Amino acid sequence: MKILLVEDDFNLSNDIKHQLLLEKFEVDVAFDGVLAERLITRNQYDCILLDINMPGKNGYELTKEIRKKQISTPIIMLTAYSELEDKLTGFDMGADDYVTKPFYFKELLARISVFIKRSEHYALKNSLIADLVVNHNSKEVYRNGKLIKLTPREYEIINLLVAANGNPITKKQLLQIVWGTTFDANSNTIEVFINMLRNKIDKDYETKLIKTRIGYGYYMAVD
Repeated sequence: MKILLVEDDFNLSNDIKHQLLLEKFEVDVAFDGVLAERLITRNQYDCILLDINMPGKNGYELTKEIRKKQISTPIIMLTAYSELEDKLTGFDMGADDYVTKPFYFKELLARISVFIKRSEHYALKNSLIADLVVNHNSKEVYRNGKLIKLTPREYEIINLLVAANGNPITKKQLLQIVWGTTFDANSNTIEVFINMLRNKIDKDYETKLIKTRIGYGYYMAVD
């Protein structure tokens, strides 16, 4: 498990990092918001521990930027600000939890464990094909870590194709399940949607995942 610690107090940062390493976490450290944003953009973390009052970009600003980029990593704010309004501001920006300084490390560890267990639970609900990830909780699809924006019906089609485990699904089945209709299966509605999905999911990648089996239907596989 990998954690990013963003804290400009050198002594406190070293102490927290030492304790986390003893708990077998991998730890990256940033002493300002600008460096932290670069690290978050380049790396994948299981949790971010974030001070509010720091140079470059404060914790509120950084949290807002992280969420704008659709990065959902849990953020626990570590701060001396203890007023209710400070906490509400943090939550409004997208923070998941708030720990007021000074604090006991065991309390911080307990907070971290909650989010990591939650992330592990959600990860079990994801479907994978090569570098394509279908998150059934958020109903989002990613390829090579990049969010692919799909309409609800496009998502339903991809979800069905992934769940079929390489078995073809006919046009008629897609029409019945996704549209809830039995109108003419020769309609080009399905072809239009499949083409749109190929443009979004396969166009920019060498490995094509959406396949056609003539006379049978569509399926997803790496072959």
